[in-house]
Amino acid sequence: MSAASYTFTDLGTLGGTSSYGSGINNAGKVIGSSYTAGGDQRATLWNGTTATDLGTLGGMSSFGVGINNSGQVAGWSYTTAVGEGYHATVWNGTVVTDLGTLGGTYSLAYGINDSGQVVGFGHTAGDAAAHATVWYGTAVVDLGTLGGTSSYAFGINNSGQVVGRAHTAGGDQRATLWNGTTATDLGTLGGNYSSAYGINDSGQIVGGAYTAGGDQHATIWNGIVATDLGTLGGRISYAFGINNSRQVVGSSFIGGDVVAHAALWKEGAATDLNSFLDAATVGSGWVLTEGHGINDSGWITGVARNSITGQEHAFLLAPVPEPASLALFSLGLVALRLARRTRKEGRQF
Repeated sequence: MSAASYTFTDLGTLGGTSSYGSGINNAGKVIGSSYTAGGDQRATLWNGTTATDLGTLGGMSSFGVGINNSGQVAGWSYTTAVGEGYHATVWNGTVVTDLGTLGGTYSLAYGINDSGQVVGFGHTAGDAAAHATVWYGTAVVDLGTLGGTSSYAFGINNSGQVVGRAHTAGGDQRATLWNGTTATDLGTLGGNYSSAYGINDSGQIVGGAYTAGGDQHATIWNGIVATDLGTLGGRISYAFGINNSRQVVGSSFIGGDVVAHAALWKEGAATDLNSFLDAATVGSGWVLTEGHGINDSGWITGVARNSITGQEHAFLLAPVPEPASLALFSLGLVALRLARRTRKEGRQF
């Protein structure tokens, strides 16, 4: 792919200095959060470059993380004043719904599938522990752990499979797949820690895992088989999103382990997303640091940092159709017009 194969869009903010892209659906709508001019952070929906403040549950701040193909959004919101509790939240258009908790003070939602099933985690009574949670409308299900104290759910596919991480009885945290309430330890790359963040409709799972040497690498699981996706030259990488074409996005340190860049993995090969930026975008200071979501058309959102202003903004990176694809599209339009003309002329006899 050439450097001109994607177009970069700075999605801007709600008037503040920073914004963050977290997820994207197949219509190209981006969900994330943005600071307002008054300094509050709000769940934000971008349709093109139009940013919409989704509001809160009564508090000052909210955060959008997941979006499904119907445009429903999952995240969390403060319920009253900042610092006095936040709850998992669903936004359906302008309707804001508090999903509640597992009996404690806090809950957060991270993912939502096309059936409106929401995953995240809630605090149990007395805020004793956090447990991975699925919300089926108003029904709340505690997914439990791998024998330890806590668990966290981050992604769900359209079959209802849930991924995240959970503590084992020995205290390690492991990437976990839940089928219903049955939890499976997905293992690591040889170390003691792993976490899963995304799952596609084929059941392929992405996240990060420690190697035997103590590095953390982006990982893809097929079943319980973990494959190291590697890095962009540094020791640390993470995978956050996967689409149904097995394209994976995340972040990786480059050589020297000082700077992290947004990364795309295709067929196991890692590419720095900054290599797709044109000269004008690079000259204006933008550096893509994190890839968080990718849709089935290969559109990507995440976080970009401007080296001139120091601000971080949500971005959209959209593939540009190759000339051959455009030619085929044009030929298709010609064929369609001819077919319509033939049918019209046929009706005259």
